[in-house]
Amino acid sequence: MKKIKTQCPAKINLYLKVLDKREDGYHNIDTSFQLIDLADEMSFEISEKDIHINSNEDFLCDENNTIYKSAMKIKEMFDIKNGVKINIEKKIPVGAGLGGGSSNAASTLVALKKLWNLDIDTSVLIDIAQSIGADVPFFIFGKNSIGSGIGEKLKFTNAIKENLILIQPDIHNSTKEMFNQFDTCREKNIFFANSKQNDFWDIFIMRSSAVKEFYEQVSKDYELNLTGTGSCMYVRYNNEEELNKILKKIPSNWRFFFCKPLQYSPICYIK
Repeated sequence: MKKIKTQCPAKINLYLKVLDKREDGYHNIDTSFQLIDLADEMSFEISEKDIHINSNEDFLCDENNTIYKSAMKIKEMFDIKNGVKINIEKKIPVGAGLGGGSSNAASTLVALKKLWNLDIDTSVLIDIAQSIGADVPFFIFGKNSIGSGIGEKLKFTNAIKENLILIQPDIHNSTKEMFNQFDTCREKNIFFANSKQNDFWDIFIMRSSAVKEFYEQVSKDYELNLTGTGSCMYVRYNNEEELNKILKKIPSNWRFFFCKPLQYSPICYIK
């Protein structure tokens, strides 16, 4: 029985600008997506009828996640009689602005296209992806990109060269809540961080005194960046000396990850 295995990489936003709110509730953005080698592991195997998900994280084993929704959408759309067994080992932090759920959804769509022998092109998958989440089309595309629209209009760009340290405070950020707070702040004109890198810095700093203190300390010497709506931050570094200086500033109860940039996603090589 055919089985497909793949890695689902995370992304960072090199910059993120929110332009305006659309009538459908989404926001038009201008951003740069960069793939990184922090990744979840997924496998897909045909089963008789239903969709079954096994994971090291319980919240992924029900029907209220992007993996199940992606599998069910493509199963119903193309009247697929077979089911699928999906295994996922979750490594990408949740609620961190790294796109883990979107990456999982994209890998599910591409893998099931292969597994169920669907004669559809990438443009169809991207249309399906857009109905699941704004970042999912980028992960279907599988290449570093400048993103516009709600993130679905993509233009290829080259990878950065520096290594990265991701820094995750003990905070879970809801994308929906962050956008709602952004709209409120824009209406009241209460921005103060003056960051040109990410429009969500102001809101993120307001949510945590520990983040504000860390931002003030690190941004004096390094370019501290925020990915997505947070909560993960990152610094690009060139050598071990720079890295050690950054590590000393990270609070002991925060997580961090050493990452490298990718040029292409493993999704491009699913056979």
